[in-house]
Amino acid sequence: MKKIDLTKKPLIIIAGPTAVGKTSTSVALAKALDGEIVSADSVQVYRKLDIGSAKVTKDEMEGVPHHLIDIIDVTEDYDVSLFQKMASDAIEGIYERGHVPILAGGTGFYIQGLLYGIDFTEEDEGAHKEIRDRLEAMAKEPGGPEAMYKKLSEVDPKSLEKIHEHNIRRVIRALEFYELHGSPISAHNEEEREKQAVYSPAFFVLTDDRETLYERINKRVDLMVEQGLIEEARWLYELHLPEERTSMKGIGYRELIAAFEAIDKGNLAASEKSAIIVQAVEKIKQDSRNYAKRQITWFKRERNVNFVNIKDFEYKKDRITEWITEKCLSLLG
Repeated sequence: MKKIDLTKKPLIIIAGPTAVGKTSTSVALAKALDGEIVSADSVQVYRKLDIGSAKVTKDEMEGVPHHLIDIIDVTEDYDVSLFQKMASDAIEGIYERGHVPILAGGTGFYIQGLLYGIDFTEEDEGAHKEIRDRLEAMAKEPGGPEAMYKKLSEVDPKSLEKIHEHNIRRVIRALEFYELHGSPISAHNEEEREKQAVYSPAFFVLTDDRETLYERINKRVDLMVEQGLIEEARWLYELHLPEERTSMKGIGYRELIAAFEAIDKGNLAASEKSAIIVQAVEKIKQDSRNYAKRQITWFKRERNVNFVNIKDFEYKKDRITEWITEKCLSLLG
């Protein structure tokens, strides 16, 4: 049987919007190609954030080794630079064991940074403490985040395509870069993206009809609530971590944390508290659908991507896996 040529530094990527089925597909593919999975998820990396991140379970792993899952405490920040280093180390270990690395997840910014070796150190190491301290203080003021996002839209409108207004850490970083260099960070990142891939990629993006995907997202949020999402978010809320901590920003957590804050501020009846939680759950569904839309838009801009509409395979995992496997062998064998 034809095998993947490890001397070519292959990297299989299984990406796509939330709830499309990346976990089960990547596991089936790893079993077919003797692979190990590296997570490109910005929340599954955290210990104890299991339900809201739809973290892969031991049973779902089916014995396939997974990396970058459950390795960071919620008190620590996790960003693309740290992901790059940890993912690169994991991939080298997979090569050494004679296995095939499979990068699986929906955080396109992370995938892109790893695949093309984009240099993010300049905006970290070149940071001027005085500027960063001032921006972080501004972010804590009432209306500060909104004002900062508006400022970013004026000095670097292109960056708004990839920086969400809730991601205040990246907003601060972009404004800091502009103040330090007098040029937008989006232009710097565009230059970096022109680099050639560090690995030999076989890049697959799973998709589905939007209506079907949105229905799946809504059902998954309902299931998360049944499994204990509200209690998990309450645990995170009661740690009283700084608002800018990365773990506090994940969809599913940030909406409920805002709800808990609203409940704790007022002397509310039980029915009012319940109504606030119900609204937060609906907000999670809406934010998840919006995130899925942004993910699809992101991946459409990527180079050399194979889009796989799972409806074309009648939603049958074995057929999807077989097609991707043959494509991988053709590209990387």
